[in-house]
Amino acid sequence: MRWALVKVSLAVTAMVVIAFAVPLGLVVREMARDRAFSHAERQAAAVAPALAITADRAQLQRAVASTQAGAQGHLSVHIPAPDGGQPLEIGERRAPADARTGGRATTVGVEGGYVLLQPTAVDSGEIAVVEVFVPDAEVTRGVTTAWFVLGGVGLALIVGSVAIADRLGTRLVRPAEHLAAAARDLGEGKLGTRVPEHGPAELRSAAIAFNSMADQVVALLANERELAADLSHRLRTPLTVLRLNAASLGGGDAADQTRAAVAQLEGEVDQIIRTAREQKPQSPGAGASAGCDAAEVVRERMAFWSALAEDEDRRARVAGTDRPVRVPVARADLAAALDAMLGNVFRHTPQGTAFSVDLHHGEDAVIVLVSDAGPGIPDPAAALRRGHGDGGPGSTGLGLDIVRRLAESTGGDVRIGHSVLGGTEVRVWLALGPVTPARRSPAARRRPRRKAAA
Repeated sequence: MRWALVKVSLAVTAMVVIAFAVPLGLVVREMARDRAFSHAERQAAAVAPALAITADRAQLQRAVASTQAGAQGHLSVHIPAPDGGQPLEIGERRAPADARTGGRATTVGVEGGYVLLQPTAVDSGEIAVVEVFVPDAEVTRGVTTAWFVLGGVGLALIVGSVAIADRLGTRLVRPAEHLAAAARDLGEGKLGTRVPEHGPAELRSAAIAFNSMADQVVALLANERELAADLSHRLRTPLTVLRLNAASLGGGDAADQTRAAVAQLEGEVDQIIRTAREQKPQSPGAGASAGCDAAEVVRERMAFWSALAEDEDRRARVAGTDRPVRVPVARADLAAALDAMLGNVFRHTPQGTAFSVDLHHGEDAVIVLVSDAGPGIPDPAAALRRGHGDGGPGSTGLGLDIVRRLAESTGGDVRIGHSVLGGTEVRVWLALGPVTPARRSPAARRRPRRKAAA
C-alpha cells in the first residue's frame, strides 16, 4: 500500500508538472522572441526622425551609428532613388533583394537569425526600408535558463510530493503491518497478542475488532479446557469402580494386564485433567524441544501390545530399534501415536493377523512404519480426516488424526498405503530439521518411502 500511494502521487504530480511546465516553457520562448523583435522595432524607430528630415548619407550614417544596433552593424537603411537611379544604401543588406514589406513591418528569416524590415517615409516622399538584424542568440536569450528553472521547480515538486506521500503511506501501512503481525502471532498460539488501536479510523476499527475477537478466542479456549476437564473428571467414578473390580480378580497374567491397563487409563485421565486445567493451552508439539528416543518408545509399546498379540495369536515383528533414534517430539505424544496405530490394528483386523513396526533413521527424518496383513483401508484419504474414521464399531476417527498432528508438528506428514504383508501400511514421517511439507518437493517425499521399503 505504501509504494502504491507513492506511485500514485508520483504519477499525479508528474502529470500536473508536465501540464503546467510545457505550456509555460513555450510561453517563455515566445516572450523572449517578442522582446527581441520589440527591441528591433525601437532601434528602427530611432532613425525614423533623421529619415524624415534629411537624405544626406553622412548625416544618416551618423544617425545609424548612434543607435545600439547600428553600432553593432545590425542596422541598415535602404532609400530608393526618386528618379529610379541607384538607391542609397547605408549599412549591410542581409534581407533578399526581392523581399517586400507591403507597407508594414515584416520579419524575414536569414542565415544566423532574423531581419526586421520597417518601412519609413523620407523627406523626398519615398518609402525607405530600415533593416534591423536580430541574431538567433537574441531571440532565445534567457530561454534555456528559464527552462532549467522550470525543470528544477517541477522536479522539486515531484520529490516533495513523493516524500509527503511516503510519510502518509507510512502512517497508513504501519497499523496494517501491526494488525497482520498480530494475526500471525495469534495463529501461532500466542493468545496474549493484541493490536495497538491507532492510525486511521478504519484501521482503528479493525484493531478494536481484532482485539475483541482475540478476547473471545481466549474465553472460548478457557471454556473448552474447563469442559474437557469436567468431562474427564466424570470418568473418575467408573474408573474407580473398574480399579476396585480389577483388584478383586486375583492372580494371573490376564488379571495383572487388566490392572495395569486400568492404572494406565487412570493416569491418562489425570494427565488430561491437569493439561486442561493449565492457564495457557499447549500448542501441538509443545514440550517437543527435549525430544525422546523413538527406539525406546517403540520397544516399550511393543512390549505392552505383544501380550495381547500373543493372546490373539498374532505374529508381531519389530525392526530398527537396536540403536537410539532421537526425534523432536515428546515421549508421551509419540507413545500415544503408536498406541493409536497399533490399537487400530487390533481393533480393525481379524484375530491372527500379523503386524510389524519398522523404524528407519535417515539424515533429515525418522520414518515409523506400522504394517499389517489385514484387509486394508478402502479410503486412505478419508481415514486421515479428523472424526471420519473407518466407520467400524468403536471408531471415533481421532486416532490417525492424532498421528497426523504429531507428524505435522515436526514438519512431516502421514501416508497410508499397501504394506508388504498385504494389508495396510501407515508411514509416519518425523522431520529432524526445519523442513515443512509445503517446502518439500514430491520427489523428496518419495525418497524416504523407497528407503523404507528397501
